Amino acid sequence: MNDADRTVDLIEKRTVFDGYFRIDRFRIRHSLHDGGMSDPLDREVFERGHVAAVLPVDPVRDEVVLIEQFRIGPYAAGWYPWLLEGVAGIIGDGETAEDVARREAMEEAGCEITDLVPVIRYLSSPGACTETVDLFCGRVDAGRAGGIHGLDEEGEDIRVVVYSLEAALALLEAGKIVNGKTIIALQWLALNYDRLKDRWQG
Repeated sequence: MNDADRTVDLIEKRTVFDGYFRIDRFRIRHSLHDGGMSDPLDREVFERGHVAAVLPVDPVRDEVVLIEQFRIGPYAAGWYPWLLEGVAGIIGDGETAEDVARREAMEEAGCEITDLVPVIRYLSSPGACTETVDLFCGRVDAGRAGGIHGLDEEGEDIRVVVYSLEAALALLEAGKIVNGKTIIALQWLALNYDRLKDRWQG
């Protein structure tokens, strides 16, 4: 079946929860690989908004800047809830992903981004959520990074930590970094660091 021949029939959509986030319930039918249409399916979808994320990188010091903060998801799942992550924020109306990456780097890590390199745009959890992530690496001066950051009105308590690239990749290898966007960014950086340094220092 060609992509152009695939269809989705929306039978019903209604909002079943509208709070800090929103949950919509869909009833749909969709094209099947061997032809025909599926039976009606009921699916709940988590409407979270869309995200810009950036891994701050210092090509002079060969360091990356990460943040550590409490996350309710791992807590509810029985995991250690203080995660090491790159910087991220929700893209508001009228904002670009680049704008958000630069703003959040300053708010969460006290870092000024002097250049942004796109890594990838992806769906974070396509089985249940509409969220997309625009992921970047950003050039910073890690010597200026540190301290506790975040917005009081958003309940943020964010600690900045600076690692050598080697140490950050060792944490990744040891399974100490479990946030998807940070895993992707560090793996991309490991594959592309020499090229990135040439761009930023050449």
